[in-house]
Amino acid sequence: MYKKTEEYNTKKTEKISKTYYDIIKLIGEDVEREGLKKTPERCAKAIQFLTQGYNINPNQILQGALFKEDYNQMVLIKNIELYSLCEHHLVPFFGKAHVAYIPNGQIVGLSKIPRIVDVFSRRLQVQERLTKEISECIEKNLKPEGVAVVIEASHLCMQMRGVEKQNSVTTTSSFKGVFLKEEKTRLEFMNLIQSQLK
Repeated sequence: MYKKTEEYNTKKTEKISKTYYDIIKLIGEDVEREGLKKTPERCAKAIQFLTQGYNINPNQILQGALFKEDYNQMVLIKNIELYSLCEHHLVPFFGKAHVAYIPNGQIVGLSKIPRIVDVFSRRLQVQERLTKEISECIEKNLKPEGVAVVIEASHLCMQMRGVEKQNSVTTTSSFKGVFLKEEKTRLEFMNLIQSQLK
């Protein structure tokens, strides 16, 4: 039987819980009422889950799944769901990442690309840096002919507060190697991420 478990550092969870307890109290809520009694602990575990990327080495993920392969065409994984926390307000932003690379003698297990997206997403982020970190990590470990990353995301810090623009979407990109140098390759990537399989 398969069972997924989550482990949390007890001392860290207790300290974070105390902080959330104080925050809830300071905003004027009754921390002792039934619905909020366990909220500080739940929040402490949630924030550790949402920032677990700090405890994972993305280079090891890629290095552990490299394979020699004589393939030199584009490898694209699109519509990778991502969830992150804006470092300015600790409010979520979420969307999709489209990641491509052109191998140079070696490929990586396909599941590792979404895992890299997750590692960097599960940190306090800005979308611009997230896009750059994903592309730099792939470039460093695979040494491909080129890397392309495009992220499209909605930011709750713009939708729930501040300017309150509900339908805004932010798009960021990072192109390296042939994707940066060759317009034809870049356009092929852009066309593929917009196409729908029938």
